Amino acid sequence: MSKRAVLLVNLGSPDSTSVPDVRRYLREFLGDERVLDRPAAPLRWALLEGIILRSRPAKSAHAYAKIWTKEGSPLVVISQQVRDKLAATLGADTPVYLAMRYGNPSIASVIAQIAADGIQELLLFPQYPHYAMASWETVVVRVFEEIARQAPALKVTTVQPFYEDRDYIDALHAVVAPHLAQPFDHVLFSYHGLPERHMRKADSSHAHCLTVPDCCNTCSPAHATCYRAQVVKTTQALVRRANLSAEKHSLSFQSRLAGEPWLQPYTDHEFERLPQTGKKKLLVLCPAFVADCLETLEEIAIQGRESFLASGGESFTYIPCLNSDQAYIDFLANRVHLWLSPSHS
Repeated sequence: MSKRAVLLVNLGSPDSTSVPDVRRYLREFLGDERVLDRPAAPLRWALLEGIILRSRPAKSAHAYAKIWTKEGSPLVVISQQVRDKLAATLGADTPVYLAMRYGNPSIASVIAQIAADGIQELLLFPQYPHYAMASWETVVVRVFEEIARQAPALKVTTVQPFYEDRDYIDALHAVVAPHLAQPFDHVLFSYHGLPERHMRKADSSHAHCLTVPDCCNTCSPAHATCYRAQVVKTTQALVRRANLSAEKHSLSFQSRLAGEPWLQPYTDHEFERLPQTGKKKLLVLCPAFVADCLETLEEIAIQGRESFLASGGESFTYIPCLNSDQAYIDFLANRVHLWLSPSHS
C-alpha cells in the first residue's frame, strides 16, 4: 500500500516582531506576483523595494507586537495545534505536515521532509475556504513547483475551496452559535478584501463578474474562481444554518489598500455606520480565515472595536475563527477519511 500523508498550508507569519524579520516576510509575501500583481515586474520591484519596504515593516511590526504570544505568531501556533490534533485523530498511519506559503516552515523545506519520509501520495489541503489567486491559487502553484523540483513521482490530490461544504458550515455554526444565544443587534461577516480587478481577472469569460447585475447570485461557471461569489455563498449558507433574519446581518470586506477600487462595502466604514442605524450591539466574524491572525486579532478585534465604540456602539464581540476547535478538526478529518477510502483510491 502507498504511504499517504496530509499537507496543511496556510499564509504564514514573520519569525518575530523585529523590523528585519517583518521586512523579510513582507518581501516574500508582497514579492509574490499573485499578491502584488502590478505594475510590470521591474516597476513592481521598484515599488516594493523603493517605497513599501521602507515604511511598512515598522508599522506592521508594531501591529504584530500587539497580538504576539509567548509561543510566537498566533497564526503559526494555532496552525500547529490544528496539525497536532488532526494527526492524533488520524493516527500514525497518516502523517500530517504543516507548511506556510510565506515564512517558516517553508513549503520547500516541508516538501523535502515529505520526500525524505518516503511519502508516495499526498493530500494537499490549503487552509482557505475560498478561491483567490492571492491565497488558494498561490499555495497550490508553489507546492506543485516544489514537488516538480524535489519529488516528481509524488501523487498529489488537492482539496478544492470548501466555502459551502455542509460540514464546514456546520463547523462554523458550532463556533458561532454560543454567541448568537446572547443579546445582539447585528452580525457583520467581514471577509478579507481584494481589488475588484482581481474578480475580473479571475473571470475567464470577462463578461460576468462585476458586470452582470447581481452577478454573485446569477449562476455562472465564473463562480468556480470568483472569490466574491464564494464568500456570498458562505454567508448565505451560515445565515440559513443559524436562522438569521435579513435585517440582522450584513457582509463587508476588510484589509484594503489604497490606489484602486476594492470589494465593498468596506468593513472600517461599516464600523462607523452601523451604530448610526441603531445597531449598537455588534457581533463580528471573519469566515475567510480558518485561524486567527493579524487581520482578525489586530485589525478587527482591536482597531475595529475601538472604531465601533467611538462611533456610538455599545458592545462589540469578535467571534474567533475556527482555530483548533474540535468541530474544525472533525471537518478536516472527514475530508481526509474520504480521500483515504477505497472508493477514492
